[in-house]
Amino acid sequence: MGSKTRLLSLLTPVQLLQAFFCIILALTLALHAILSSTSTLLLDHNIRLVLSQHRIALFSLLWCTLVALLAYLSTRPRPVLLLDYACFRPDTDRKCSYETCEYFVRRSRRYNDVSEQFMSGIYHKSGLGDETYVPSFIFQNDYEAKLQSALEEAEEGMTAAVDALLAKTDVPASAIDLLIATCGMFAPCPSLTSLLVHHYRLPESTTTYNLSGMGCSSGAGAIDLAARILKSSRKIRYALVVITESISLNWYFGDNRSMLVTNCIFRVGTAAVLITNDPAKRGVAKMEFLHSLRTHHGADDASYRAAYQEEDDAGTVGVALKKDLIRVAGEGLRAHIRLLAPKVLPWSQLIQYAYHVVTGWVRKGDQKQKVPDFTTAFEHMCVHTGGKAVIESVGRLMQLDDSVTEPARMCLHRFGNTSSSLVFYELAYFDAKGRIKRGNKIWMLAFGTGFKVCSLVWRALRDSVMEPDNPWKDCIHSYPMKTW
Repeated sequence: MGSKTRLLSLLTPVQLLQAFFCIILALTLALHAILSSTSTLLLDHNIRLVLSQHRIALFSLLWCTLVALLAYLSTRPRPVLLLDYACFRPDTDRKCSYETCEYFVRRSRRYNDVSEQFMSGIYHKSGLGDETYVPSFIFQNDYEAKLQSALEEAEEGMTAAVDALLAKTDVPASAIDLLIATCGMFAPCPSLTSLLVHHYRLPESTTTYNLSGMGCSSGAGAIDLAARILKSSRKIRYALVVITESISLNWYFGDNRSMLVTNCIFRVGTAAVLITNDPAKRGVAKMEFLHSLRTHHGADDASYRAAYQEEDDAGTVGVALKKDLIRVAGEGLRAHIRLLAPKVLPWSQLIQYAYHVVTGWVRKGDQKQKVPDFTTAFEHMCVHTGGKAVIESVGRLMQLDDSVTEPARMCLHRFGNTSSSLVFYELAYFDAKGRIKRGNKIWMLAFGTGFKVCSLVWRALRDSVMEPDNPWKDCIHSYPMKTW
């Protein structure tokens, strides 16, 4: 069955139409021969009589049935399968403990005493551990991040993740015909996709998209874009999605408190994901793409400026995380899950939620706002690891137990906020723990500047296992941490 489906998917709509026309013509001729006087001797007299009297209706039914089948096969959406993914883990000498951060801040002589104390307090409350990773310029003597530093950071992470991914999927780079790269805060010229095309010598026919300025939701947004393209394509395609962030040129060397926070929580991270619309790959794929939802709340002034790149009073560029960011995230999430719930929740939860809404309206809103139980729809959740306050806020709003937010909290502790790639480091945590079983549903939830909320829903096609390139391989025995 898989080979037949694969053969059909290789045909263009015109070729498919020609093939079905030939089939219809052949069946018509065969039916005409059966109904001829010489062949009908083999048929029962009554059956022969009925077929002879309704020959035109029979031919019409045959044609309509085959045309409808052709229309269905031509328009049905393609299954989108995640073959595999890989997360980049830098070398051990790039680990950044609190002492390393303190040494860098003081030796750089770019901050006043008040800013140093502020960053120290933020770091200790951030939920980050002492084994997160930072760019190489942090360990250099001049403490200056240049364009070359940012390019090296991006190329190192992207090529390492892609190399690991192509090696374990056994898919050659020449088979990639759709490439999407996303980086929230770094957009060099030529683009990051051009860097990858040049490095891997991808064919001229490769379609590329380069996304930037979308913050921590851009990874989920890039997967959504790839899935939409693959679903609508009649051709078997492989899509490579590379998700990274660049810290080098976005390290803030000023004294604005709202901008100093980014220095304390953002760390190095990259993920590469290979997805396809080839149904024959279902047997080797990790997950199947089910749903996606993206909501944008940028029309609201507070949402638009909640995380905003600008110059401080001294003219130094930084990203300001405003005080009402948590409130904006909460409101954005409420609006998002109202749209997501009908797509994913079981009927029992939807009925309970509708009942609560109606009774609350009748009682003029006296009741506390109810949030549906999303654990009835998903076995696992990859919650946005934007920071300790963000994780706790999502947990409170959605009434999630600590066991549900555990992967997000542990991911923040081990790798920090890796921005758009963070949900795949959480997925790697589930794989390292062996928690995902075939048939389980996984929800990836990410927030982004603007303000955006993005969800991806997957179904596992096989049990998770610890793989040699899993970024948690050498430390998973230490997690979850008892204190955080």
